[in-house]
Amino acid sequence: MDESAGDAATGESVADALVADGGADTLPTVSDTVSDPASESQGKSEDPSRGGAAVAAVVVVKKQRPFWKEIPLLVVAAIVMAVIIKTFFVQAFFIPSQSMQNTLQPGDRVLVDKLSPWFGATPQRGQVIVFKDPGGWLAGENIPAPSTNPVVRDFQSVLSTIGLMPSANDQDLIKRVIAVGGDTVVCKSGAPVSVNGVNLNEPYIYPGATPCNDYPVGTVTVPKGDLWVMGDHRNDSADSRYQRQQDNGGGFVPVKDVVGRAFVVAWPISHWSVLSVPSTFHQSGLSASALQAGPSAALDGTALVLPLTLWYRRRRRNRR
Repeated sequence: MDESAGDAATGESVADALVADGGADTLPTVSDTVSDPASESQGKSEDPSRGGAAVAAVVVVKKQRPFWKEIPLLVVAAIVMAVIIKTFFVQAFFIPSQSMQNTLQPGDRVLVDKLSPWFGATPQRGQVIVFKDPGGWLAGENIPAPSTNPVVRDFQSVLSTIGLMPSANDQDLIKRVIAVGGDTVVCKSGAPVSVNGVNLNEPYIYPGATPCNDYPVGTVTVPKGDLWVMGDHRNDSADSRYQRQQDNGGGFVPVKDVVGRAFVVAWPISHWSVLSVPSTFHQSGLSASALQAGPSAALDGTALVLPLTLWYRRRRRNRR
């Protein structure tokens, strides 16, 4: 009896010592504690009255990583996401000239949809598009030269890669699509532009500018796979009219050179606007090339929705 009482007293004194030395804060760590499988199966405790020692519970708290250690990971993830978005989805472009006034002002930044062309969408009449120089369109233009400072040049290269500034190597232009492959355009001095025999009402052109007086090219039929484009500031735009007069590829822009459709003015905030298709391009008589107009809905986002919907339905069917 004395021994069992002594054992119980000893167990109590050990527990009291643990509490007196700081409680749970001074409990041994997992690496310092050896557990008994038999005691674990019994709930990890013993009755002191039966001669067993009290077992203290050990709580393991996972130490959280300091925030400053996570910053590099967040930066890398953000850069990767920016490159993916710029390459496959949306890219910002800087407007350097007056050729699209008043729709776009110098210094504006527009967002361009690069996803829809992946699904076979082609530009449609009235849309504002960004396209690569078909060849010689930018000849004589004041294109900023890359910095001679290697540090600045590399920094600009990084920013252009993630889409935060235009690349010095990009040779892109922005114009409005007036006609698509198969259309017939009439551009004569003193008359409005007509497409497939339908006159266009163009309130978006720069105030005081004339539709075709500067570069009257007469009647032009656009080849399949090409586009006829014009700037909204007709008196200050070296567009398809000017290029045709210069005998530069007939003034046509190959569809394969199109980067994407500009759909919104994103900066500055005071210029924010959606670049929608003017109502004059919705006239029924313009649809001379009905087959060409088929994929136009894709540029409005259905090119992404339809494949995802079909994929989701197929996945559900396979699970059954």
